[in-house]
Amino acid sequence: MKFFSFWRSLASFRVRIALNLKNLPAEVVFVDLDSDAHRSDEYRRINPQMALPALVEDDGTTLFQSLAILEYLEETHPSPPILPADAKGRARVRALALMVACEGHPLLVPRVRRYLDRELNLRDEQQAAWRRHWTIETLTALEGHLAGSKDTGKFCHGDTPTMADICMVGHCTVAVTQQIKFDRWPTVKRVFDTAMALPAFAKAHPLSQPDTPEAMRPKAG
Repeated sequence: MKFFSFWRSLASFRVRIALNLKNLPAEVVFVDLDSDAHRSDEYRRINPQMALPALVEDDGTTLFQSLAILEYLEETHPSPPILPADAKGRARVRALALMVACEGHPLLVPRVRRYLDRELNLRDEQQAAWRRHWTIETLTALEGHLAGSKDTGKFCHGDTPTMADICMVGHCTVAVTQQIKFDRWPTVKRVFDTAMALPAFAKAHPLSQPDTPEAMRPKAG
């Protein structure tokens, strides 16, 4: 399979984690969002939405939208599972994942930032305030659900990573980038740290990808 990805794409981050957890090899094709490579005719043929990620199976089947890809990988490669076995548990995990992927994340994506800049002419500090507001709102909602539920374990749901953790770590990574401290969200912070300690999550981190700019990579020591 071919996996179309970009180092900074949080949706790509999710799929990288799932591929790692399920130990699925994929040929990674890097699509540079900063140079508008996703708007090229070549990539538009793969995904007319011109969004990342995309996953193309060996038979030519093209999958798009990160949560749909996660569900597909779960159905076709069920071990290890990223959804609970029970219906109520699956509903909770999906809801936590959707809070991030369909409510928090869309307000932070490049096309929204471009609109704020080019169409609304918002200053840099106003745009930063926008991103910070929606990042914090989502973290607060996650904390409310995680801290108040008996179903929360070492991870968002139980003691093994699920789709909820896969989505949440990306949002937490954005918060780290914005230098937001996690004091108000101790459960989120604990689960985030637990997940990122796993190799499958750590290897998928945006700053650890082959196409990560050298200037962005963590410096040793």
